Amino acid sequence: MPPTGDARTPASRAALGALAAALTVTASVLAGCASGGTERHGSPKPAAVRLPPRGAGFDYQIGGAYPPPPGVRIVSRDRSDRPAPGLYNICYVNAFQAQPAERASWPAGLLLRDGHGKPVIDEDWNEPLLDLRTPAKREQVAQRVNRWIDDCADKGFDAVEPDNYDSYTRSHGLLGTADALAFMRLLSRHAHTRHLAIAQKNTAELAARRQRAGLDFAVAEECGQYDECGVYAKAFDDRVVDIEYTDRGLGAARARWAGRLSIVRRDRDVTTPGSAAYVRAVR
Repeated sequence: MPPTGDARTPASRAALGALAAALTVTASVLAGCASGGTERHGSPKPAAVRLPPRGAGFDYQIGGAYPPPPGVRIVSRDRSDRPAPGLYNICYVNAFQAQPAERASWPAGLLLRDGHGKPVIDEDWNEPLLDLRTPAKREQVAQRVNRWIDDCADKGFDAVEPDNYDSYTRSHGLLGTADALAFMRLLSRHAHTRHLAIAQKNTAELAARRQRAGLDFAVAEECGQYDECGVYAKAFDDRVVDIEYTDRGLGAARARWAGRLSIVRRDRDVTTPGSAAYVRAVR
């Protein structure tokens, strides 16, 4: 289905109600300008954020918002939608790549280009990667993404989910882990100044560096299918929401992590009820 706002079909690899269950913590974030942050280390600046409850009912609605099913306490929705009243709400933002429909709105100099000057494309989704190779480029990209994070905060979301943290793995060696971490730090500092928690999306290989990146919890796709749930659970103290796209993956995730992690089975296109492709299951 065509993306709406930042919504995209997932790769194969909030409001107030849940406050009693969501923990209020103090997150140490390095001081920076509110519009884009800074890569220079500064004095810690505390910002209170609410973390998602562990092992709570979850629904992944980035393909379109609909009334959450009974038992759901955590919902992830695209930034173009509004949070679900009374639940813990996560705001989806495509942060490391450009949506096909929004490509023209990005300055040409902020798209990652190969040695021939051609944009580097994530072929699965036809999305150009953003150029994060220098501090100046990262600041410019962050200024744009942080405006979306501001919109999430203004709408009343509790947290933000920046997608494509792993885009460096599709950059043909032009980007590395240091670029991804440095850019994520800019986003996390800004999110924390807006009192939003911030999630690590996939990228299990960087989970152990979550504190360096300033990340608070994880949104994992198919960690049961690929036996990665333990990596996220260890790094984030079980504050993990997991989306599985097969019955096998759901079974594997629940066999070990039911009651500890928030697990849901969705269809790969993350459709809405009424669609012939719609699937949602928790057991």
